Amino acid sequence: MGEDDMSDGHEQGGHENVPSRQRRRFPGISSRAYEHPADRSALVALRKLSGFDTVFKALSGLLPERSLRLLFLSDSVRVSDQQFTHLNDMLRDACYILDLEKVPPMYVNQDPVPNAMCIGLDEPIIVVTTGLVELLDEEEMRAVIGHEVGHALSGHAVYRTILLFLTSLAVRVAWIPLGNLAIMAIVTALREWFRKSELSADRAGLLVGQDLQASMRGLMKIAGGNHLHEMNVDAFLKQAEEYEAGGDLRDSVLKILNVLPRSHPFTTVRAAELKKWAESRDYQRLMDGHYPRRSEDKDTSVTDSFRESASHYATHVKSSKDPLMKLVTDIAGGAGDLGGRVRRGFGGFTSAPPRDEPGRDGTDDAGTEN
Repeated sequence: MGEDDMSDGHEQGGHENVPSRQRRRFPGISSRAYEHPADRSALVALRKLSGFDTVFKALSGLLPERSLRLLFLSDSVRVSDQQFTHLNDMLRDACYILDLEKVPPMYVNQDPVPNAMCIGLDEPIIVVTTGLVELLDEEEMRAVIGHEVGHALSGHAVYRTILLFLTSLAVRVAWIPLGNLAIMAIVTALREWFRKSELSADRAGLLVGQDLQASMRGLMKIAGGNHLHEMNVDAFLKQAEEYEAGGDLRDSVLKILNVLPRSHPFTTVRAAELKKWAESRDYQRLMDGHYPRRSEDKDTSVTDSFRESASHYATHVKSSKDPLMKLVTDIAGGAGDLGGRVRRGFGGFTSAPPRDEPGRDGTDDAGTEN
């Protein structure tokens, strides 16, 4: 077995559902290799948030991490050579592929809701629910475990733990107006970052599983349950396209409001983002062995990372089919008749009938029923 390839030797031991095959390994890989640009820029913005550093340092010393570890140790099943051995094999494989030296402890927790998380301040802990284990097949589960190992390699566990604690704290101090407002500002920023970090971890899951179809199936099952015979990947991805492009400005605002309380991006959006990356030149170069190493991290320019993130956002806004993003692009380009565009964007609900724009052919989409 060469340095960059590994055989799925664990799967020879009776896991008939998983074909034995070669997987590429990434010695010394930096998390920068798979981090989504939006993840990096959101983290930069989070760290610049007023008061975040103070809260972060305070909570890092106060959070009951030992209590958290004892809780999972006492009330969940720890994955090992004796318990959930197939998950243990996949965890070790994932750490080997991404070259994570210390294998984090992993627990299976009784919960019918499919979920997984990577938490911890000093050392990461991976937790998967029974609902997820029962929902996914071996290859889909491999991508999920790779996803969580990606969180560990990127150092996301610390911020995720603080998000969980602050979310709980916000409920307890809801009766204190200013106190709750300050906490919710940080919670909102943390959620925005965490949604972007999920896109990075999805990429790590693909690097570990190296099976795009399995990653797609897993996301579809999380969205629609264990009914693959009733689902279609192309149709599922078309939902993401329709979601981004559909509706008017009212829908754009509702999309923002819908996603604010969520810790994860919408599943169709995750699937579309992952497929786009899997078809990119960056992914192919990575699979060919050309990727940034951890040994180079200390020489990485924060300014360059931020510039790359800004470039990604600019490209995203220009290419987006979302009505609000189109309006932003038009305003930036100096487009005329802004009032008319806004009225039409919100469905034309004004007392005066909408006027045709210059250069139109007499038909006006403002008069079309949505």
